[in-house]
Amino acid sequence: MQNIPKNVLLLISIIVGIVFLYTFSSRSVTGNEISFSDFMDLVESGQMVNVTIKGNQIRGRTSAQEDFVTNSPRYYRELVPELYKRGVQFKIESTESNSFLFALLTSWLPIVLIIGVWIFFMRQMQGGNKIMGFGKSRSKMLDEDAKRYTFADVAGIEESKEELDEIVEFLKNPSKFEKLGGKIPTGVLLVGEPGTGKTLLAKAIAGEAQVAFFNISGSDFVEMFVGVGASRVRDLFSQARENAPGIIFIDEIDAVGRHRGAGLGGGNDEREQTLNQLLVELDGFDGNEGVIVIAATNRPDVLDSALTRPGRFDRQVVVPKPDINGRHKILGIHTRELKLDKDVDLKIIAQATPGFTGADLANLANESALIAARQNKKNIGMDDFEEARDKVMMGKERRSMVIPDDEKKTTAYHEAGHAIIAAVLEEVDPVHKVTIIPRGRALGLTMLLPEEDKYSQNESQLRGVLMMMMGGRAAEELIFNHFTTGASNDLERATALANRIVCNWGMSEDIGPIHLAASQEEVFLGRDLMRKRNISQTLANKLDKEISKIVNTAYSKAMTMLKENIDNLHKVAERLVQQETITGQEILDILHGATQT
Repeated sequence: MQNIPKNVLLLISIIVGIVFLYTFSSRSVTGNEISFSDFMDLVESGQMVNVTIKGNQIRGRTSAQEDFVTNSPRYYRELVPELYKRGVQFKIESTESNSFLFALLTSWLPIVLIIGVWIFFMRQMQGGNKIMGFGKSRSKMLDEDAKRYTFADVAGIEESKEELDEIVEFLKNPSKFEKLGGKIPTGVLLVGEPGTGKTLLAKAIAGEAQVAFFNISGSDFVEMFVGVGASRVRDLFSQARENAPGIIFIDEIDAVGRHRGAGLGGGNDEREQTLNQLLVELDGFDGNEGVIVIAATNRPDVLDSALTRPGRFDRQVVVPKPDINGRHKILGIHTRELKLDKDVDLKIIAQATPGFTGADLANLANESALIAARQNKKNIGMDDFEEARDKVMMGKERRSMVIPDDEKKTTAYHEAGHAIIAAVLEEVDPVHKVTIIPRGRALGLTMLLPEEDKYSQNESQLRGVLMMMMGGRAAEELIFNHFTTGASNDLERATALANRIVCNWGMSEDIGPIHLAASQEEVFLGRDLMRKRNISQTLANKLDKEISKIVNTAYSKAMTMLKENIDNLHKVAERLVQQETITGQEILDILHGATQT
């Protein structure tokens, strides 16, 4: 049977048809239905011509040539003698045929239905494979007619593309490397944060090389049945060798390639069996002539060391977040099919989106198109990109939220405190926008935008950022002489930053240049559960005091700076209450105007 679900439905339809046939056949008797007492009256009065008895059912014809049907009471044994006495012609039919059919249906129908349902669900679980084909690979081979990506569709990660370009060259012209005795890497591991373009890179390699491309996720190997994962690995590599040269792309390989022996309780681990088979296929006795394995992960720290050693995944290609030039090129790709106004400058948008990945920029372009469409615009303008960026970075505006005037004023001074310190300190990124319109879960926001991409920060810049974080709480105390819960996130971020200053980067004179931070990785059972920090209680207390000292010093300096700029603080807060949103340039105008006067 090539299509089991259809045959199951056909079988169920046949069974239902038999049931209906049986039901209608048992009710196929024609005639008027009369009561048993009327029937006996007709018999006694001699008006009955013939009678047929079948179980409790009685049918026949009267002397007036009228057909009738009735049911006799159970265990009524005087009927036959009475008919015989009155001279009525009668016959008795057997009910065995119907009872056999009924027994057959009642006994076998539930079993057939259960088997049919089991076959249907097993078929669904296995994605259309044969019933016992659990070990077949779920990989998808790229169709020749499907859209193929090339390196022209990938931007912002030029160095990563260059590293993978020789993979494409080998697949196109292997003799170029073989004549020099060189060997192409068995596997390539793409490492990068989510959204940086790892999967797109793999698709581009397949499109450039024009070879067979097998795509599968790491989670597709592992199943509830023991041994299925290893069988699927064998089947996948068998298919790839038959279609060599080709590429196997395993997305999210950390789902199956985690450290072995990292579980608790021991026993057989289906995931470890799958990993063992994958290791053998990558670098076993048989080899993988013409088959290159590309895998992607954003958790390289949890991968088994045997998987990442030379001979298996020989090369690790880091796929970083794009810089400003990379973001400019990525925006050019994602806006190719969008209708843009003449005033749209992608370079300015790239400059205003530091830290965005390729996926973030694709989302930004799409959001700007949706915003323009909601306003019935013919083209997408710069203001649409601005609103889309604010929505992505800070959340959707909640203008319907009603805030009391006193809370609105408190929020205005809180955000003005952040903005004043950020505008005065040269070490802090310039203020882009300040708003007291609730966005996301925040009642107000101060948005900073760097003028250029930064890859490292010095101690002066870090302590300036700390002062800016504490500016909101300092403004609350300075103006209202009380604190609110609005500074909760500021305190959390400031404490975390002070902790990294001391423990990660060794920027404390009292502690010294030593690394004391705990691992920032997620706990991995079996490896990290019993890990201990080699820090004495005395040093731990010293760390706590130093972190507290750094935060309190930043708070004191922020308070002093706001006192020196108290007039500007009032002006910025009043402008926020009136306009709800002001730009960084407006804040600079206020500061410069106060300086000139």
